[in-house]
Amino acid sequence: MAFTLYNAPQSTCSQRVRFALHTKGQGFTEHKLDLFAGDQLKPAYLAINPNGVVPALVHDGAPVIDSVVILEYLEDILPDASPLRPTDPVEIARMRAMMRFIDEVPTPAIRIPSYNLAFLPHFRSMTEAEFQALADSKPLRREFLLKMGRTGFPKADMDEALGRLQRGVDRMAGWLEESGGPWIMGADLSLVDIAIMPVIVRMADINLDHMWADKPAIADWLDAIRDTPAFRATYYHGSLLTEKYPHLAKGIQAPSEPLREAERI
Repeated sequence: MAFTLYNAPQSTCSQRVRFALHTKGQGFTEHKLDLFAGDQLKPAYLAINPNGVVPALVHDGAPVIDSVVILEYLEDILPDASPLRPTDPVEIARMRAMMRFIDEVPTPAIRIPSYNLAFLPHFRSMTEAEFQALADSKPLRREFLLKMGRTGFPKADMDEALGRLQRGVDRMAGWLEESGGPWIMGADLSLVDIAIMPVIVRMADINLDHMWADKPAIADWLDAIRDTPAFRATYYHGSLLTEKYPHLAKGIQAPSEPLREAERI
């Protein structure tokens, strides 16, 4: 089987798929796309993924898109290689409900502080016309970019995003307590852990780990996943925002505190 992964080092959805491939011991050819250069919007890539986002996995010539779909696909075709899905249908349904929550609540929320803190200067360097053209070219992210604009998401949006992240952390802590850990569904690593991993790693990277200061099970979970060989292979140098933008290590403030202008951009 031949696998080619089109992705970006700092893309949280790309990190999910890299981790799953490494966990299953599956070799792959990696193509790193420069998202600021618009590689994901070039005709050759749009022929693979018409949504113009990463990642995309090509398996024996057939494209598979959307990170959650790819995770399930890998489990379908490689079920015996480090299984990441329960066998009981009820547990599978519960796993998928957890993954739906992750993709509805914390995953989109992490984009707002990520864009405001790391990516906004790139957009501010554009003219209004250039920015509009860029937004119009994004099949899935047009409205998101237009809402952000060239001045960034306002404090109200940042507060809302941080609130959604806190709900994600609280729900994750409840899952860990219910299962007894060390993983979200119990003794075995599953697709749920992989789905939420990039959000928790990104939060820790930009100094939002105070959100689970009173939830030691999440800190233990993060230590455990960082200790896996797949994590070390997935998060090669340049995969963390603070490795590309060192100033981000100072993080951001809690929702109850006013953001200074420098921290909003």
